[in-house]
Amino acid sequence: MKLGLLAGGGPFPLRVAQAAAAAGNDVFVVGLRDFCDDPDLNAFPHMHARIGASGTIIERLRAEGVTHVALCGKARRLSVFSLWPDAWTAKLIARIGAAAFSGDDTLLRSIVRILNEEGFTVVSPQSFLQSSSASVGLLSGPDPDDLARTDISRGIAALQSLASLDIGQAIVVQQGLVLGIEAVEGTDALLRRAGDLRRDGPGGVLIKLSKQGQEMRVDAPVVGPITIAGAAAAGLRGIAIEAERTVVADRDAMLAAAAERGLFVIAVDPAAFSP
Repeated sequence: MKLGLLAGGGPFPLRVAQAAAAAGNDVFVVGLRDFCDDPDLNAFPHMHARIGASGTIIERLRAEGVTHVALCGKARRLSVFSLWPDAWTAKLIARIGAAAFSGDDTLLRSIVRILNEEGFTVVSPQSFLQSSSASVGLLSGPDPDDLARTDISRGIAALQSLASLDIGQAIVVQQGLVLGIEAVEGTDALLRRAGDLRRDGPGGVLIKLSKQGQEMRVDAPVVGPITIAGAAAAGLRGIAIEAERTVVADRDAMLAAAAERGLFVIAVDPAAFSP
């Protein structure tokens, strides 16, 4: 397989690239300008391009003999009007139509469809990683007490009620009070905002779930050591993630960081979880 890795920010793209190469795949990295921030990715054959230069990216992927494409890493969603689209991208936006202005899930499903039509097979980045998700159960730290479990249950209910609106994957709940819901800003910014709003007393919980109809190949929920650091800085007591559907990046480092800070990490089945 010749894999084209469209890489955003954070440490996850490097782990995927290394795992894909270790499995015997050729890897070509497209570092998305203004987002991709790991210089170690330059050890792979690569190019750097802005998101709006889709035509240039597609041409280079074809020239490199890429057959499969994976998207991973952090990338802030840009306004269509700020993309500075090349001719190919402008035609892409026209093909996608209203989805270009809609929620992330609608847009990402459209991008996957377009990439397939262009002859590429879109694959999940976590398919290259062993044990990138977690089964139901406590992964690290103390068992959540009754208050924490009630916060988790409330967060699950809130996220599920918003799922059809394609708003976000994460929520912070403290003592039954919703401190923040993830929107376009991402989980790290949500945690910073929640930290500013925290109340006295027992800390809150970050709950992170996949959304209804989410395109898991290109937008699976991800947590890692950076999430733990943000949760600790926000004064939270723990993190609840969706079992089997949340990517746990740098699992050993993440769980060690949680244990060091006394935070719990629990993987839950939203349909079966009860306070």
